[in-house]
Amino acid sequence: MSVPFLDLKAAYSELKADLDRASQRVLQSGSFILGSEVEAFEEEFAEYCEVEHCVGVANGLDALHLILRALNIGAGDEVIVPSNTYIATWLAGSYAGATPVPVEPDQETYNLSPAKLQAAITSRTRAVIPVHLYGQPAEMDSLNEMAGASGLTVIEDAAQAQGARYKGKRAGGLADLAAFSFYPSKNLGALGDGGAITTNSADLAEKIRRLRNYGSERKYYNEVKGFNSRLDELQAALLRVKLPKLDEWNQRRQNVAQQYLDSLSEVPLLRLPAVPPDVTPIWHVFAIRHPKRDALQAHLSKEGIGTLIHYPLPPHLQAAYADLGFGPGSFPIAERLADEMLSLPIGPHFSEHDINDVVSAIKSFAS
Repeated sequence: MSVPFLDLKAAYSELKADLDRASQRVLQSGSFILGSEVEAFEEEFAEYCEVEHCVGVANGLDALHLILRALNIGAGDEVIVPSNTYIATWLAGSYAGATPVPVEPDQETYNLSPAKLQAAITSRTRAVIPVHLYGQPAEMDSLNEMAGASGLTVIEDAAQAQGARYKGKRAGGLADLAAFSFYPSKNLGALGDGGAITTNSADLAEKIRRLRNYGSERKYYNEVKGFNSRLDELQAALLRVKLPKLDEWNQRRQNVAQQYLDSLSEVPLLRLPAVPPDVTPIWHVFAIRHPKRDALQAHLSKEGIGTLIHYPLPPHLQAAYADLGFGPGSFPIAERLADEMLSLPIGPHFSEHDINDVVSAIKSFAS
């Protein structure tokens, strides 16, 4: 590919000296599990997200799962999730023993629609998990208000939204708790798996700290049945190197996105992302829509442009959730998006030449 969808080596090249020093620091310390690097990263990321507490865990799915466990959500409970999301959002509810209840997205922002939320709330509903899809925060004021009126906990799935803002506030501090992923392709990506939970509740943070470490505060003494889900010392050290660069890298992504928006606005049949005025997305993904998506993707591939589809099959149509009994047509908006969405390459190390190649290739298809 002349323009690959993703280039993870570029980030390492930019920060090579600092990343190498951080890894050597951990290797020489002899401390590899829940040591000073994790503690320092938790403090730094909490400050970055403008919240009181951060708990590092093994990955983003575990972050969601441990939140639900800390809230004592389980068998017989329902958790409202978007119909249009990566399956991890649903799996977290399933792992806790609860039932995921899908709600369709807004057709402009692709995030969970507040207008459709109320109809999904039942006497068994315990929590709502809006996803900041593609790095754009959901309509949190409305969701928080509606959930609060029904006594529900709101959990941000902020896996794709490190640094995004909603009405001036950082993702991670827009609800009761938030779950983050540091999968390598994320805007703040580790060099392996990693995740975190943010909250302003000291009680919930302490519960999650126990749950991530076998249910133990003191070695070999277990207060609850916990899990093994700890952010690795090495990954924490590497994330600490990247965190101070995150805002700059997000700004670079925003510059690329703006050039896409400006250059592709007149392309026939192409629908570009809509950004509400009170939201600052960080463009983890730049997803366009086209009624001939598959043909467009094939054309771009021929032109050397890497693309991905986020996501080709909604969770309700996955074999993993056949037991819920949903079939084609159950959630038509999510299904339509799965047929039309195409993610263009974007990143903080994207050049003007890369942007021009992508734009030219799309325009040549349209012509």
